[in-house]
Amino acid sequence: MARLDSFLRLVAEQKASDLHFHSGAPPTIRFDGDLLPLPFRTLSDLETRRFLDEILTSEQKDILSLQGQVDVIYSLPHVGRFRGSIFNQAEGASAVFRVIPGSIPTLDDLGLPPSIENLARLQNGLVLVTGPTGSGKSTTLAALVRQINEGSARHIITVEDPIEYVHEPVLSRITQRQVGRHVESFGAALRSALREAPDVLVIGEMRDSETIQLALSAAETGVLVFGTLHTNTAGRAVDRILDTLSEDIRDHARGVLSVLLRAVIAQRLLRKSTGDGRVAAVEVLVGSSGLGHMIREGKTHQIEGLLQSANDLQGTLGFDNCLFRLARERLVAADEAIAFARIPDALRRRLGEMPRDDE
Repeated sequence: MARLDSFLRLVAEQKASDLHFHSGAPPTIRFDGDLLPLPFRTLSDLETRRFLDEILTSEQKDILSLQGQVDVIYSLPHVGRFRGSIFNQAEGASAVFRVIPGSIPTLDDLGLPPSIENLARLQNGLVLVTGPTGSGKSTTLAALVRQINEGSARHIITVEDPIEYVHEPVLSRITQRQVGRHVESFGAALRSALREAPDVLVIGEMRDSETIQLALSAAETGVLVFGTLHTNTAGRAVDRILDTLSEDIRDHARGVLSVLLRAVIAQRLLRKSTGDGRVAAVEVLVGSSGLGHMIREGKTHQIEGLLQSANDLQGTLGFDNCLFRLARERLVAADEAIAFARIPDALRRRLGEMPRDDE
């Protein structure tokens, strides 16, 4: 048994989300968003490397040596699976391991708005899931894939780095490919996927111009494409795509997005008011003629106003409206909701007008 296993077992038993294993610091877990140091000595670079070497394959050690970082999936029997990012930093070797839940949640399990379930019934177009690191993007994608898999017979191809949730076919045929293991790059995987008759294409991360271009090309051919981006708001996701592309293809991409962008989901995880776990606060921007006009005419700065004024018509849900609902239903504390609001003062006024429990 690797010595690191005892730390990972503790993370799983405590229902924490991450283990931080950094040279120059004691091992630390993340519980409900907070970092909590474990009662263990400060790790040296040499000691950290010895811990990590016990779980790495020869190939992974070579990648770490050559590139200074490597992503891994580590399975611990009877405990669970962990997504690990191992890298070098100023103090020495470091790693962060994230717990991958043993079962794939449903959209209902995640408490997501009903409009998101409709996205699993789409036949084509582009759906983006955005948010900062650790906001649950991969989990939302996995729940959407589960919904499609259980509800229709389609060919689903996922391209991930690394594969997190393993999907068993129900009604659909599912092909999962891992960058660095089954294929050299996201670009190579997507070019291949377009020749493999996919109905649904899931891209773990749209991280560069090539990946974004291929995703748009797939959507143009009639494939339903899901992808993730690291942006905090739904409106910023559109700008992020366009800014990544070169000027000579930006106008074409703007036209594609104006027609084929079906939805953007932007999410954050907030502490539950009970103190037991976290809940997703989401912003949902659903494709419409109005949104298409803003994208086509280069008026994406108006998207934020569209979201703030949305009243859940056709599924569009502004982030602050979602926060208001979570606070009204006592799922999150009012202070927590206000801290994450786009317009804190406005949300504070709305919450102040709510009747109290004793009234």
